[in-house]
Amino acid sequence: MPQKICQLCTVDFTLYHLLHPLMRAMRSQGHEVVGVCADGELIEPVRNDGFRVETMPLTRSANPARNWRAGLALRDFFRREKFDIVHVHTPVAAFVGRLAAARARVPRIAYTAHGFYFHENMPAPRRQAHIAAEWFAGRFTHTLMTQSEEDAQTARRLRLCRTGDILAIGNGSDPDVFKPSDAPAVRSATRAAIGTPDDRQVVLMAGRLVAEKGYGELVTAMRDVDAELWAVGARLSSDHAAGISDTIREIEADPALRDRIRFLGYRDDMADLMRAADIFTLPSHREGMPRSIIEAMLTGLPVVATDVRGSREEVVDGETGLLVPVRDAPALAHALQSLVQDPARRHAMGAAGLERGRRLYDERLVIDRQLRHLGLRTT
Repeated sequence: MPQKICQLCTVDFTLYHLLHPLMRAMRSQGHEVVGVCADGELIEPVRNDGFRVETMPLTRSANPARNWRAGLALRDFFRREKFDIVHVHTPVAAFVGRLAAARARVPRIAYTAHGFYFHENMPAPRRQAHIAAEWFAGRFTHTLMTQSEEDAQTARRLRLCRTGDILAIGNGSDPDVFKPSDAPAVRSATRAAIGTPDDRQVVLMAGRLVAEKGYGELVTAMRDVDAELWAVGARLSSDHAAGISDTIREIEADPALRDRIRFLGYRDDMADLMRAADIFTLPSHREGMPRSIIEAMLTGLPVVATDVRGSREEVVDGETGLLVPVRDAPALAHALQSLVQDPARRHAMGAAGLERGRRLYDERLVIDRQLRHLGLRTT
C-alpha cells in the first residue's frame, strides 16, 4: 500500500547530498515523499526533481527557544499532513522531529543516525548529556537505523530505541559516478585547471572547514610529506564547530606550506578530483560513517584516516589504507609519506579498497536495506 512519508533533516545540504537518492527510491516504489528542512539554495534541485519540499525554522543550534518554535511548527505540520512515516535525520531535527511526530500521533517514527554526536573522545559529562538526550528521544522511536555496526551495537547496549528495532544499514555512494579512470588526459586536465603538475603526488582531503575534521593536524603533518594537498569543502553557515582561521593564517605565513596546500572550496566535481589525486585522507576527530572515504575507495584511492568510529569500519588497516591515532600529526605525516614513497603499496591498497567498496558500499544496497526494513519495497 502506498505510504505518505516525510524525510526530515536540519539543513538543505543534507537533503540534497544524502537524502535525495533515498527519496527517489521511495517514490519509485509508488510512495509520496515530502522533504522538510531549513531554507537553503540546495532545496531547488530537489524541487526541480519533482519533490515537494517544505521549509521549517530548524537550526543546528541547541538553542531551546529556537528548537521549541521548530517543534511546534513541525507538530502542526505533521497533524495537517497525516504522514504514515516520519523519517528523521541529523541531531537537532532528529530530536525535535521525533518529539513533534509523537505529539502529532504519527504511526511510525524512524530515525537514521548518521553517526551519534557523542563519541569516545568527548569529555564524559558532555558525552553523558548527549546519551541522555538520545535515550529520551528513543522513547518516541519505533525504528532506529544506524550507518555503522559500531553505532548499532552502542544503540542496543544503551537502549536508544524503545522497541529494540535497531539495524545497521551501512553507507554508500554511486559506483557509476565514483570509479577509476584509465584516461590520463582527464587526470591531466583536472590537475592543469588547479595548477598542479602531472608528476606531483596529491593528497586529497574533503570535509567542512572546521577544526574537528583534523585540518590543524593535517597542515602540521604536510610539513613532512612530499606532496601537494587539495582540501575540498566549505564552512556551512549553520556550523557552530570551531573554524580553522588559525590554520589558514599559519599556511599563509609560511611559503613552504602556501605553495603546496590548496583550498578548493565547495566542489561538484569530486569524482574528477579523486581520479586526479593519489591518496585520500580524513583525519577527523569524530565521524559517523563517512561517505567521502567510500567515494575514495570506489575511485581506487588508498585512504589514511584516524582510528575513529565509522572510519575504522570502512578502512582495513594495512590492506585498504592506514589508520592513525586522533590528533597525532607525526603519525599522520608518517602514514602519508610512507604511501607517497611507495607507489606499489599505494596501488595495491587502492585496488583492495576498490574491491571492498564495490562489495559493501554501493548506495543501492544501502537504500534497498532501508526500503525493506521500513516495509516500503513493493516490487
